[in-house]
Amino acid sequence: MKKHEKLYKIWLLFLTFFKIGAFTFGGGYAMIPLIQKEVADKKKWITESDILDIIAIAESTPGPIAVNSATFVGFKVAGFWGAFVSTLGVVLPSFVIITVIAYLLKNFSDYKGVKYAFFGIRAGVLALIVKGLVSMYKQVPKNPVSYIVMGAAFALVAFFDVSVLIVLIGCAVFGLVTSIIISRRVKNDLS
Repeated sequence: MKKHEKLYKIWLLFLTFFKIGAFTFGGGYAMIPLIQKEVADKKKWITESDILDIIAIAESTPGPIAVNSATFVGFKVAGFWGAFVSTLGVVLPSFVIITVIAYLLKNFSDYKGVKYAFFGIRAGVLALIVKGLVSMYKQVPKNPVSYIVMGAAFALVAFFDVSVLIVLIGCAVFGLVTSIIISRRVKNDLS
C-alpha cells in the first residue's frame, strides 16, 4: 500500500469513528450496530463474523467496549496509527459533548425540557442496544448448548449479580472444553 493510500485510510478511520462517536448516545453497546454498519457493511474493512470476535474481545478486555472496538478495528485496518486515530475519533466527540453538557446541565438541569430530552434519549438508547442484541443473536450458533450458555450467563449477571468478567471467563472455558470434547468425538468417530 502506498504512503498516501495508507494516510487516506487512516483519515477515513478517524472520520468514521468520529461520526460513530458523535452520533451515538448510550455508550458502547449502542455503538455496536453503527460500527457494524460502517466498518463491515459499508467499508468492508472487516467481515460480519469479525463483529462477534471484536465484541467478545472488546468486552473481555479492560476499558469501554466502544474504545476497545475502535482500537481493534483500527489496528486491523491500518496498524498502530489506525488504532490510534480510531480510538481518538471515537473518544473525541464524547469528550467535547460531555464538557459542553456538564456546563449546560449545571445551569439548566432544573428545566422540564432538559428532563424530557433525557427521557427521550434513554428510550432511543434502549432501542439501539436491543438492535445490537438482535444483530449479535443472528450470528450466534443455534443449538441447545448455546441457548443454555446464553440463559445461564444472563441469569448469573442479571439475578445473581455475578461479575461479567467471571461470566465471560466461564463462558470461554466452557466453549473451549466443549469444542475439545466435540473434536475428540469427531476424531474417534472417523477412526
